[in-house]
Amino acid sequence: MAGSTLGTIFRITTWGESHGKGIGVVVDGCPAGLEIGEAMIQAYLDRRKPGQSQFTTKRQEADQVEILSGIFEGKTTGTPISMVVWNTDHRSRDYGNVKEVYRPGHADYTFDQKYRVRDYRGGGRSSGRETIARVAAGAIAACFLKSLGIEVTAYTRSIGPYEIKEENFKIEERDRNQLYMPDQKTAAKAEAYLTEKMKAMDSAGGVVECIIDGVPSGIGDPVFEKYDASLAKAIMSIGAVKGFEIGDGFLASKASGSENNDAFQVDETGNITKRSNHAGGILGGISDGSRVTFRAAFKPTPSISIPQSTVTKDGEETEITIKGRHDPIIVPRAVVVVEAMAALTTADLLLTNLSARMDGIRSFYGRS
Repeated sequence: MAGSTLGTIFRITTWGESHGKGIGVVVDGCPAGLEIGEAMIQAYLDRRKPGQSQFTTKRQEADQVEILSGIFEGKTTGTPISMVVWNTDHRSRDYGNVKEVYRPGHADYTFDQKYRVRDYRGGGRSSGRETIARVAAGAIAACFLKSLGIEVTAYTRSIGPYEIKEENFKIEERDRNQLYMPDQKTAAKAEAYLTEKMKAMDSAGGVVECIIDGVPSGIGDPVFEKYDASLAKAIMSIGAVKGFEIGDGFLASKASGSENNDAFQVDETGNITKRSNHAGGILGGISDGSRVTFRAAFKPTPSISIPQSTVTKDGEETEITIKGRHDPIIVPRAVVVVEAMAALTTADLLLTNLSARMDGIRSFYGRS
């Protein structure tokens, strides 16, 4: 299977299935000397692990990370960093009724068409459990960025019809509710909405917003490796994401040029800045030094208990009721996944940018 590797210099390769022995990742290209340990990586994994609230799957997994290589005495060695999280609470028997049937909204049918072989136990490689590997690697990337003064922060912007209000926005509130929403009032309404969906054996979708502060200007390349294009690829690679927008996104299509353009100015310290940020911190695929802002739209969880029409592998029409333990909404646990993918993308582009100019190369090697 191709397509399990992301990045040019800061590269990750993920492996494992939802109901296999474990999920793992190899991180290559991380500079030596970065201080990091299992506790810091575990803190990220704890934000996505199951069983945190009534709005997550009841699968009981500690998701305890084990570092196998690449870190010695609390610092990266410059060699590949290998990490694994062992699966301990998989119940493959819950998926016996989907062995010969395609679940609506899942990758069952497309996997069969491509490989003629499918791990039907929880979705295999297309399961959301694969994101464990991304989060573990993303924690290292986030640590690398933080050492450079760059912070990546994601949160739930909306669930179903309920969207946070700017006047109620408090980032510290994000970690105080089960939905990772930085708006207490909207979070309460969204929780009531989700409770009703669960009673109806249905699910819901939502939007995760992410901000990246401290990115210097000049990151990203102007054609195929644009910063925003790279972010879009990374975020769209998350299984349940169906939409991506940066800055004003689709609202920009309704604005005029005079409304959408970000006027430049010189601030009190003599630096060039923008008066607004409709572009979301990226112009022509290259960072402009302002806050990078983007959003990811997540579809409702496709595993629902309502009977659904489908077909068997032999082409016979039938009906299926999905069993097992599933999230009624993906969004809250996906917040840290979005952070991880944004951090991985940004870290890789920062490293590739080191070769962009001769003056930078001469400075690095101490040559005038």
